[in-house]
Amino acid sequence: MTARLPGSEGLPARLVTLFRTTAFKLSLAYLLVFAAFAFFALGYVAWNARQVLDEQIVSTIEAEINGLSEQYAAGGIRRLVGVVERRAREPGASLYLVTTPAGEHVVGNVETLPPGLLSEPGQTETAYGRSTDGDRLDHRAIVRIFTLPGGFRLLVGRDVEERDRLRAVIARAFAWSLMLVVGLGFVGSLFIAQRVLKRVDAMTEITRGIMAGDLGGRLALAGTGDELDRLAQNLNAMLDRIGELMRGLREVSDNIAHDLKTPLTRLRNKADEALRAGRDPATLRAALEANIEESDNLIRVFNALLMIARLEAGGTRENLAAFDAGAVALEVAELYEAVAEERGVALTTDVAEGLVVHGSRELIGQALANLIDNALKYGAEAETPEVRVAARREGAEVRLTVADRGIGIPAAERGRVLERFVRLETARSNPGFGLGLSLVNAVARLHQGRFVLEDNGPGLRASLVLPAA
Repeated sequence: MTARLPGSEGLPARLVTLFRTTAFKLSLAYLLVFAAFAFFALGYVAWNARQVLDEQIVSTIEAEINGLSEQYAAGGIRRLVGVVERRAREPGASLYLVTTPAGEHVVGNVETLPPGLLSEPGQTETAYGRSTDGDRLDHRAIVRIFTLPGGFRLLVGRDVEERDRLRAVIARAFAWSLMLVVGLGFVGSLFIAQRVLKRVDAMTEITRGIMAGDLGGRLALAGTGDELDRLAQNLNAMLDRIGELMRGLREVSDNIAHDLKTPLTRLRNKADEALRAGRDPATLRAALEANIEESDNLIRVFNALLMIARLEAGGTRENLAAFDAGAVALEVAELYEAVAEERGVALTTDVAEGLVVHGSRELIGQALANLIDNALKYGAEAETPEVRVAARREGAEVRLTVADRGIGIPAAERGRVLERFVRLETARSNPGFGLGLSLVNAVARLHQGRFVLEDNGPGLRASLVLPAA
């Protein structure tokens, strides 16, 4: 019975998973490209080495042919035979052969040649046999056949055994190098795929928990800043945003249940009282008018909730265009001049020109209207009631500011008042449902901007900061 290592049962499946990963496929593709490059590079080296050796052999043969030709010219055939005989006996000698015009052997260390070779003057690579080889052509050489004056033929050559040995060495190194490159590359691909798969599996495990309902789970970061870390950061940011929306949804549900229960109960009680106590048309009419007013307030609340939901979902992005935010600020401020005068509040403006932003003119106007309305509502209680509307450019941003001299908002509460239906105790005496600042914050997010609440010393300074177009 064959023993099996613990955990090896899933090894083939794990390998199949590794082979299917994008990291392994990309590594394998790079490996193939690198192997092809190495193949051509080593092949070029081998070919170039052979060319260099052949050129050296040819140069040596040419030099010896010229030298022997000079010897023949100086002393005739006898002198040539003596020189060839002496050179042929030297260790590592070249190949020499001198024949008569009829092809008869005169002197040399070459015994056997292919038939008809001597009748074709010029350079060639051929097989040859030495005196110890009998009639066998067991060696190869590069030779040149030269016809001397008088018809004698001179053959000078160099054996290519060293060249072939070098070629074999290069071929073996070539093969081993390719196998080493492919082997190490394959192992490296598996290692990279394993590392990537391990991180992806960890991400998958976390996402399964999130899909099961654990919205508090977050993807771990390796700290390398690579593409997986960036993906994890974006997914974590997305999960944070989903968590915020879910918390907002729960808060909205709770607030609707609590804050809207009172006006609905009041609406129902007024209708019931009118039915029980109303005897004349005037009383009934007054009750109906009060109910209509209460219903209008509820409709405004639900419209505001729907608008905030649409803004946070980005449902109005298709209507965005470039416009002058400063002109919008002046228009909205002009609409509230009569209200400010009636409440005894000094409404002033300080608006620069050319404040172009890309967004929704209507939504920016509505956000400014909410801010000015809040400023007039709470700023009227100050010793010197004043509301200032300002618009200016700050670098790559446009800041729209509404400042008052009222009671302001404590620093610890400025984040909380941006939530739906949140109203501070100091604002309970004024009418409202706590949705105005939530709407402004949603408009800022839609425009990739931010909504900032600051101390105006005394009072509140609310700024809508938008990217300049």
